[in-house]
Amino acid sequence: MFTLVVYDISKDKDRTRLSKALENFGLNRIQYSAFTGELNPHDRHVLLQDIRKYATGEKDSIYVIPLCERCMRICEIIATEDISLIDDSKVKVV
Repeated sequence: MFTLVVYDISKDKDRTRLSKALENFGLNRIQYSAFTGELNPHDRHVLLQDIRKYATGEKDSIYVIPLCERCMRICEIIATEDISLIDDSKVKVV
């Protein structure tokens, strides 16, 4: 399932380590503190267990948000270039 991860981490070291961990799970950076990608339920569970250690500050937060295909299709992105959350060549319409 498509997954969106956004975070606000106060310590530079923890923030850098978290971004590397997200990349290691195959997620792609879409904003400075936001990543997206496909994760199956097991990998998402493992990711959740792994990244808890990076939220150490009093106001730190990490959101791991699974998105269904419909949510991805109706998502509105405002940007100076053409951006889509999904690659239509990989989408199977049933």
